Amino acid sequence: MEKNNKLPKLSIGILAGGKSSRMGYDKALLKLNNESMLKRLLREFNECEDVYVSSAGARDYGEISATVIKDENYEIGPIEGIRRVLSEAANEYVFICAVDMPFVTDKLSRYIASFISSDYDCYVLTDDEHIHPLCAIYKKSVLPYIEAMIEEGNYRIRELFKKVPVKYISIEDSCFDKKVVRNVNTRSEYIELQKPFVFCVSGYSDSGKTFLIERLINGFIDEGFSVGVLKHDGHDVFEEKKGSDTQRFLSSGASVVSVFSDTRYSIHYREPEKHDEILQRMSNIKNPTDIIIIEGMKSGHIPKVVLLKENGKWPDPDINKPYICIATDGKSPIEADCPIFGRDDIRGLFLCIRDYFGIA
Repeated sequence: MEKNNKLPKLSIGILAGGKSSRMGYDKALLKLNNESMLKRLLREFNECEDVYVSSAGARDYGEISATVIKDENYEIGPIEGIRRVLSEAANEYVFICAVDMPFVTDKLSRYIASFISSDYDCYVLTDDEHIHPLCAIYKKSVLPYIEAMIEEGNYRIRELFKKVPVKYISIEDSCFDKKVVRNVNTRSEYIELQKPFVFCVSGYSDSGKTFLIERLINGFIDEGFSVGVLKHDGHDVFEEKKGSDTQRFLSSGASVVSVFSDTRYSIHYREPEKHDEILQRMSNIKNPTDIIIIEGMKSGHIPKVVLLKENGKWPDPDINKPYICIATDGKSPIEADCPIFGRDDIRGLFLCIRDYFGIA
C-alpha cells in the first residue's frame, strides 16, 4: 500500500507516566543536555496546535505549551493515558509517545502518519526486537475498544491490536535509527543515555587549566570512566611543525591525513570544523569516551568550570553560562549563582562536576 502524500492533521499525546519507581525520580523532569525530557519533546512538537500531556498525578511541570490532563483510572498503566488523550484530542488521529523516549521527533510522527489510510486504525512502529505501542498513531475510533478493555480489567494495550486493524511500520525500512525509540527506565540507563558528558575547563592563560584537567582525568578514570580531551587553541598554534609530512600533505590538497604507529594514531583534517562537529566525531569513534573535557572555550553554551585569576574578573558572565562551578585563588571576593571552590580543592571540583551531570 502506498503512503499518504497528504498527511492528516495530528494531535499529540505525551504520556508523562506515574511513579517512575524504577528510576526513583519523575522522568518527565529528568534533564538531557540541560533540558527536561518533557520540554525537549514539547519543543519538538511546538508547531502542533493540539498537544496533551497525560499525567498520573498532580505534578507541576511549570509553564508548558500543552494541555495537562490527569488520569481518572489510577495505576492501570499507559492504556489510561491513551484513553484520556483520545478523549480530549481535537483531531481524528493522535500520535502517542512516552515522555521517556527523548529522541522521538516530529519528523518521525509525520513519517508514521504517511501510512494512514482507510484500512487501519492503529499505526505502530516496530524494530527487529519489539513493537512500540507508545510510539504510534491511534485513530479516535478505537476509543470504545479501549474503554471496554478497561471495564473488563484488561490493561495490556497490545490486546487492542487483536481487536482493530493495525499497520506495523518497521524502523529498519525507514531512514530512522533505532535510537529514536530508545527509552529510559533505570538510573543506569539514564546515565548511559547522556554519554558522553561534555564540559569545558575555561580560563585565561596560566590560570591552571592543564593541571586541573590532568587531575580530573585521574578522578574519572579512578571511577571507571573513559576520558577524552579536546583542546581549543584560539591562537591557531599546533604541535605539527611547519614542513612536517602532515603539513606538506595537507598543503598539497589532501583533505585528511592520518598518522599511526603500533600504539596510537592521529587524524588531521584540512578544512576547519566547528567544535560541535569535532565532538560528534569523538562520539562516533570505535570506542567513544564517557567524558569529554574541552580545554578553553570561554564562550559558548557548553557547561564550564571557570578558573579565575587573582583579579577575579570574568567577561560577559551572562553570555558564557551555563557554569558548573568557579575555581578561584581566594584572594579576590566574588559573587556567583553557582558553587565556588578554591583552585586547589581538586576533590571538591571533581565532586561538583560529577553531581552536576547526575553521575554520582
